[in-house]
Amino acid sequence: MIGFRTLLVLFLVILLLYTGVVIANHGVDLLTIFFGDIAKVGWPGQFNLDFTFMLILSALWTAWRNRFSGTGIMLSFLALIGGSLFLSIYLLALSWKTKGDFKQMLLGDALGV
Repeated sequence: MIGFRTLLVLFLVILLLYTGVVIANHGVDLLTIFFGDIAKVGWPGQFNLDFTFMLILSALWTAWRNRFSGTGIMLSFLALIGGSLFLSIYLLALSWKTKGDFKQMLLGDALGV
């Protein structure tokens, strides 16, 4: 579990630093570029479309894990827009809440755990 938590923290730190540099150099106009690349039907757009589907799956898993409760829906929205930033923080919090039990961490409330 220490290795997994370390990986999540590493993801979080790298993503925050990288995002800060991108914002400093290019501003915050992500959506125009993101969806513009999809509309061009090239490799950057293919990656963005694939990534969008992964975000949707992450959001669905988050909602399902929380039995589609109000909190689960709110968290799933954060998963959809927050990507790895949200997921690394969420999984870190779950790893502590579940005392490192991966099964409980991944299945959680969906199985009454």
